[in-house]
Amino acid sequence: MKNVFKRKIFSFTANLGAVIVLIIGTQSCTDLLTEKVISSIGNDYINTPKGLNDAVNAAYSTNRSWYGTERGMNLTIFGTDSYTNGADGSWKFMNTYTTDFDTRNGSISELWNDFYQGINACNAIIERAPKVTGIADLTRKQRVAESKFIRAHHYFILTQLFGGVDLRLTETVAPTKDVKRSTVAAQYAQIIKDLTEAIPDLEAKAKSSDFGRATRPAAEHLLGKVYLTKATSTAKAGDDYAKAIANLKSVIANYGITLLPNFADVHKQGNEMNNEVIWSIQYTRDPLTNAGGNNAHVLFGMEYDVLPGMQRDTENGRPFKRYMPTKYTLDVVFNNRENDSRYKKSFKDTYYSNKPGTYNTSFDLTKKSVTYATGDTAIYLPGFEMSVEERAKKKYQVLVPSRYDERIFLAVNKHFDGGRIDRTQFEGGRDFIAFRLADTYLMLAEAQYFSNLKADAVATYNVIRRRAAWPGKESNMLITEGDLTIDFVMDERERELLGEQYRWLDLARWGNLLDRVKKFNPQAAPFIKSHHVLRPIPQIQIDRVTGNAASFPQNPGY
Repeated sequence: MKNVFKRKIFSFTANLGAVIVLIIGTQSCTDLLTEKVISSIGNDYINTPKGLNDAVNAAYSTNRSWYGTERGMNLTIFGTDSYTNGADGSWKFMNTYTTDFDTRNGSISELWNDFYQGINACNAIIERAPKVTGIADLTRKQRVAESKFIRAHHYFILTQLFGGVDLRLTETVAPTKDVKRSTVAAQYAQIIKDLTEAIPDLEAKAKSSDFGRATRPAAEHLLGKVYLTKATSTAKAGDDYAKAIANLKSVIANYGITLLPNFADVHKQGNEMNNEVIWSIQYTRDPLTNAGGNNAHVLFGMEYDVLPGMQRDTENGRPFKRYMPTKYTLDVVFNNRENDSRYKKSFKDTYYSNKPGTYNTSFDLTKKSVTYATGDTAIYLPGFEMSVEERAKKKYQVLVPSRYDERIFLAVNKHFDGGRIDRTQFEGGRDFIAFRLADTYLMLAEAQYFSNLKADAVATYNVIRRRAAWPGKESNMLITEGDLTIDFVMDERERELLGEQYRWLDLARWGNLLDRVKKFNPQAAPFIKSHHVLRPIPQIQIDRVTGNAASFPQNPGY
């Protein structure tokens, strides 16, 4: 049974004097949320057993600033080789890297503020927990460990995006302008220290009894990713890959977490607590506590709702048309559709009429009109250039790749949310899967590849590829050492993880963001520059500091 947070709301002074509102609470073995809004709570509340627990849950809530949000998606999906911009939205500059992507960008400012609020909550918990009385020591240690996990997670994301940031490890209880940028090496050292200290005190099982809390495998998965990323950073060490391998192997071997037999079930709505999930971000259906909600459902859709036989509904989604797959994604990543099921199971290729009637055709002019009853196929995207003669035989419109544009294209189906209250609701309620076992395998294989353990890497990749195969095609999906190249490493991650908030960070880790964008993203290619491998420090941060840019310098190029 799903355990969800009963949420209350309180505020306390956060980093750099910002006042934050945090979502906190205790757990309940029920799918229903009991809400109680509290306007203010004294500073000493966190010094009580309940207050300490609530503060930890408040820190968890800041993960919602990144996962499943438009800001998190903009910073990971846009401006890569696999996605470019669709027709809608005011954030296209985050794909094209034009000068509008500057230091006052709202996505980076909001993320910066929210993550530092979460970090300050963690700092307060870590410092105050030893003095809290009336709490079991085991529980105290677990809450501190969870706080170290969250703090490490936030600093890891910030380090990848910005490089050196303010490495603040003590609670900020009053406004301060005494802030400076740390180094990437110091930040990695602290991230690793936090996770290493957290692991022994986290629950050593696949899922917490309070679902959504970090567990030992979640921390090991994150630590493996930290070492994998550090291995190509300015802080790299000779044993980074070996340490990544050790942690990732532990996740696979020790906790009973398993790959689902069917790739399509991983992101199936209602199955968000499946056996492949290591850690997920909790959202709800209650508008009071869902903040901006999980927005991923609106970002990948195409403009189906104005096409013949169709109107907008909750099942097919509210299509913002933000992200359109590149030709590289469709023609290279998913080129083996005969054997690999992940193309068919990652994209929505069929739309059934929910607005019956007779219409003139729009994009498929091989017939003059189409007539639909409810439930008839209205739009089919075969994924290849079906001949004019074959299309003319169909009683529906066929959308072939040569006709794709910024409004009509293949939509990723991983994030659809049919549980919204109506067809216009933006704030989705599905949990967002942050860590899953397939990624553990992919990171392990990558670490093995870069360690020249090619036979091991092949065996690890083949676990993923065997699951991805169509029934009876498993042997055709298996690779050998001769197939193992850096291009394969890059392609295989997108075959499995497309649209799951990884790609920009992956390209940055591999050091080929510029080359890949110039080669595969024509909208961004003319504008991306070498300094775009880091994001700009928010101007609001620099303005807060005594000495401004002299004390807290901007990243080069911005």
